[in-house]
Amino acid sequence: MTVKQEKLATLFTQATIIPVLTIERVEDAAPLARALVAGGVRVLEVTLRTPVAIEAAKAIMAHVPEAIVGIGTIVNGSDLARAEDVGARFGISPGATPELLKAAAASGLPFAPGIATASELMLAQAHGFDLVKFFPAEQSGGIKALRALAGPFPDVRFCPTGGIGEANAAAWLAEPNVVAVGGSWLCPAAEIRSGNWSGITAMCQQAMKSLKPGSR
Repeated sequence: MTVKQEKLATLFTQATIIPVLTIERVEDAAPLARALVAGGVRVLEVTLRTPVAIEAAKAIMAHVPEAIVGIGTIVNGSDLARAEDVGARFGISPGATPELLKAAAASGLPFAPGIATASELMLAQAHGFDLVKFFPAEQSGGIKALRALAGPFPDVRFCPTGGIGEANAAAWLAEPNVVAVGGSWLCPAAEIRSGNWSGITAMCQQAMKSLKPGSR
C-alpha cells in the first residue's frame, strides 16, 4: 500500500462514518459542518453534486478547522484538479475510468476510486489503489458481494457507500476488510433545509456511540 493510501486508510479508520454531503446553499456549509463535528463526525465528504460544492467546501475549511474535508463525486481529471486546488484532504469517486485512475495515481491527493466488480477492482489495483469505495454497496450485492470480492483480493480495504444507514451500518463495519462506511443518513436534506443542526448533532452522537470500534 502506498503512503497516500496508508494515509487515507488511517483517516477512514479513525472516521468510522463518512457523511456524504450534498450542500445546496453555501450558507448551510459551516453550520452543518459544526453540527457534524459536535457530534463526533470530523471526516466529511462534500460531493460535487451541486453548483456550490466547491464554495461550500471552502466555507467549511475557513470556518470549521476541526473538520477534515474531502471532495466526493470526482468523475474526471478536472474534478480531481478542483479538489486539489481547494485544498481537500482526500478525494472519492463513485467509479473510475482509466483516465481518472491515471490522473489520481499521478496526483498527491489521497484518493479512493469507486468499484462494483472484480474487473473494476483489478483496474484500480493496477494503478496502485487498494483502498476503494464499494459503490453502490447494497445495490451491488451487499455484504455477500463484498465477502466474495475479499476471496481473490484479501489485501484490499473498502469504504462501502450506497444504501447504508442506521439499520445496517454496524453489520458492514463488522466486516474485517471494511475501514469505514459512507452515507447520507446523518444529514438528511430536510434537516439541512430546516437548519436542524442540534438534531444532526444528536444523530451523529448516537451513531458514533453505537458504531465506534470497541462498541460494536
